[in-house]
Amino acid sequence: MSDTPTDYAFGMIGLGTMGRNLLLNMADHGFAVAGYDKNQKQVDLLGQEGQGKPVKGFTNAKAFVQSIKTPRAIMMLVPAGAIVDSVIADMTPLLAPGDILIDGGNSYYLDTERRDKELDAKGLHFFGMGVSGGEEGARFGPSMMPGGDKDAYKTMQPVFEAIAAKVDGAPCVAWMGPGAAGHFVKMVHNGIEYGLMELIAETYGVLKTGLGMDNAAIGQVFAQWNEGRLQSFLLDITKDIFAFNAPDSDHLLLDDIKDEARAKGTGKWTSQVAMDLQAPLPTVDTAVSMRDLSKYKQLREQLAQQYGPAAGQLAGDKEEILKQLENAFYFSMIMSYAQGMHMLARASEEFKYDLQLATIAKIWRGGCIIRSAFLNDIFNAYEGNNQLAHLLLDGKVQQLVQGSVGGSRTVIAAAVTAGLPVPAYTSALGYFDAFRTGRLPSNLIQAQRDYFGAHTYELIGKEGVFHTQWTGMRSKPEAPAGTAANQPPATPPVAGNKQSNEEPTTPQA
Repeated sequence: MSDTPTDYAFGMIGLGTMGRNLLLNMADHGFAVAGYDKNQKQVDLLGQEGQGKPVKGFTNAKAFVQSIKTPRAIMMLVPAGAIVDSVIADMTPLLAPGDILIDGGNSYYLDTERRDKELDAKGLHFFGMGVSGGEEGARFGPSMMPGGDKDAYKTMQPVFEAIAAKVDGAPCVAWMGPGAAGHFVKMVHNGIEYGLMELIAETYGVLKTGLGMDNAAIGQVFAQWNEGRLQSFLLDITKDIFAFNAPDSDHLLLDDIKDEARAKGTGKWTSQVAMDLQAPLPTVDTAVSMRDLSKYKQLREQLAQQYGPAAGQLAGDKEEILKQLENAFYFSMIMSYAQGMHMLARASEEFKYDLQLATIAKIWRGGCIIRSAFLNDIFNAYEGNNQLAHLLLDGKVQQLVQGSVGGSRTVIAAAVTAGLPVPAYTSALGYFDAFRTGRLPSNLIQAQRDYFGAHTYELIGKEGVFHTQWTGMRSKPEAPAGTAANQPPATPPVAGNKQSNEEPTTPQA
């Protein structure tokens, strides 16, 4: 490691687990890197773990910035929110026009857009980059989703491609799009992650309570599934959890963990933004709600005593149920990914991100938390047609869905009959059945809205927007705001009376 104070190629602000491991990953690939943290213990850890590598830690911000060769490239890996703004405020006076600042945390995409504009006005290059893979991914190869300043990314591209996870020799990193596209894609990634984790938890409940299986047998099921078409990072770590005993004991650590799931907010963001985009994500919504519900432990126990045990054994042949459960999980997993990809397509259109969905699926195949064998099918679907309106329209995906949906119906019916909560499974099936229904009963909702609030409706085969006086007045096209047709009638209609100040006609529904 050189003692020259200005020759480091890259700087990292925040030497927690992720920041420290990313720096060590870069050092392993031959890049001389510097790290900064106010906490001396974190700096000392970097020194210990990076012994013999081209890496140096600092607790002095000015010395840290001066140690990096210009134009400087510095990345922040700190908690999202006000801390990011605080770090930017501290660092900006130490930087020079042309320097690059990267936010590698889980920042909310609108915050990233704001920071992009603010730093651009100061002559600084800035981009947000989602980083997925956890501690192990950061150290040995994450999936990274940069967006924003494309020229700044190109400057960093050799570094990020070197440290990224590789699948078939291809690095799991690519420029996502302009503005906050990188953080937006990471947000959706995390939403899909919420859905998949809830599905696995519900599967655990079916196996443990519904089928009465012990931990060893449950672990074996997850291990077996992970060897087949369900292969994924989340199932891989789940099988490990079912083989990990509590310290100095003969039982699983899992059995000692409270059934109260916490969250850092990215799943909630995904649901909120999806509603703004009118992109339905019921499985993610359910996963977020179930984490919230799980926190009411005392209330749940009180209700369990008041109403008695909810869940019983599933009826039917155990081996057949296990076979159908594998189908049900596969089907529900497809729906989770499909919901997320549809949200990305809507965001690409709404925010002009021009997202390449095939590229997103490609870089998610390795390094990230939601990596799975099925992402190859998603990649193939969008590689063939990036304008595919919905993943379920792809012919290969259709075959996979039709081959597994029966298992979903069987398992949900058995679970509901037994009183087992499987809301994520149910939401996935409801999403599919609703989306493949050519005519939904939503026309009744429109009629109700018009009845109580004069919100209008549209008619099949007729142009215009209509409103009906449901107590007897006829319907009429809605006129533009401010015209005479929108003014109160000269003689207010009487409820039940078909007369009006216009020529009578047959009421329209």
